[in-house]
Amino acid sequence: MCPATPADAKGLLLSSLRDPDPVLFFEPKRIYRAAKGEVAEGEYTVPLGKARVARPGKQVTIVTWGAMLYECLEAANQAAGQGVDVEVVDLRTLWPLDIETVVASVKKTGRVVVVHEAPKSCGLGAEIVSLINEKAFLHLEAPPVRVTGFDTPFPYTLENEYLPSVERIGEAMRDTAAF
Repeated sequence: MCPATPADAKGLLLSSLRDPDPVLFFEPKRIYRAAKGEVAEGEYTVPLGKARVARPGKQVTIVTWGAMLYECLEAANQAAGQGVDVEVVDLRTLWPLDIETVVASVKKTGRVVVVHEAPKSCGLGAEIVSLINEKAFLHLEAPPVRVTGFDTPFPYTLENEYLPSVERIGEAMRDTAAF
């Protein structure tokens, strides 16, 4: 699990505690005290293995999770001002992966950008692109693109240069939409 919103953090954590299998629960430190949102009182769960469409769109799909959701939403909002309609899919659960939601979005838009914080090589983004190619290849109108960290050790003092930025995500979206 890798929640991006306070409500998802609570719902996914409660679902994880109730799940009979072991669960790894990742908490992106970048959004501690930065992500704001309403959290319902009482108990509720968010289904494991179910992504959500955080922003509907028709031209390009962005697939992301965790702290990168906010960068992607900002890039999508900026792209909308330039006439590019972007759908943002928040995976919430990394495995099991809700490939059905991802594929449905890619079939609708014909284009996909996968955004994550890890290095490009051997990251989950590569697996997502592979699954999209297996399940939606004939629907693609442009090659899938990944916007990721760099293939270097994580530079703790240069975090903002290493992590995907709104500018890098926006450039990838515009290039994919124009392809």
